[in-house]
Amino acid sequence: MACTPAATAATLDAVFFALSDRTRRGLLERLRGAEETAGALAQGFAVTRPAVSRHLRILREAELVVERRRGRERVYTLSPARLADATAWLDAYRVFWTARLRDLRDLVESLPDDDPPAPARTPAPTTRDKRSTR
Repeated sequence: MACTPAATAATLDAVFFALSDRTRRGLLERLRGAEETAGALAQGFAVTRPAVSRHLRILREAELVVERRRGRERVYTLSPARLADATAWLDAYRVFWTARLRDLRDLVESLPDDDPPAPARTPAPTTRDKRSTR
């Protein structure tokens, strides 16, 4: 996908905003397997049907799902292209973190292997018979 930097930023903003909500991620998960109607998608969520409709609108605006009409129903399908855009953006940072974690591993492995000092032990309290101290 050839986008201007501004379009890419807007696309990423919309995708990450859409993914920031647990309900929307759940809707995407349900659509991974097959297309579903809005009514079927609303089942199983602890929110109202109008709330699910609002979540689906945000997913549509981020172009993560596609809506089509089938008679009186609205059918939703996952559209993974925008997820690929976000993944490509994250991959650039994944390389950074891999290098940083490798540096951390090298640092930890370079530290001396001396065992840490054992904690000081205090003698266990002894119980004395009070009669014997008289």
